[in-house]
Amino acid sequence: MRKTNEQSIKDVLKEMVDYYRLRSGLTETQVEQIWARTMGPVIANYTRELKVRDKKLFVSIDSAPLRQELTMGRAKILKILNEELGDEDKQLKDVIIR
Repeated sequence: MRKTNEQSIKDVLKEMVDYYRLRSGLTETQVEQIWARTMGPVIANYTRELKVRDKKLFVSIDSAPLRQELTMGRAKILKILNEELGDEDKQLKDVIIR
């Protein structure tokens, strides 16, 4: 009998992403899109940089008062982003605002 090497496209793409270590880049791109959509245009305009490292989101904000306000709402921001990301592998552990 012949062996088949059948896999779903989802599984093949997941293996490819893991093999080429693309997961963090894909997550970062998704977070950038979610950030702009959920935080709104004003906060997005003051956002200088978004980086994801070791499942932590680093956000650079130009405005000190806005930075302070976002720092106080970190738990809510983390919850919103994780709900939007959905997949367990992409879940963020912390949001660091600087």
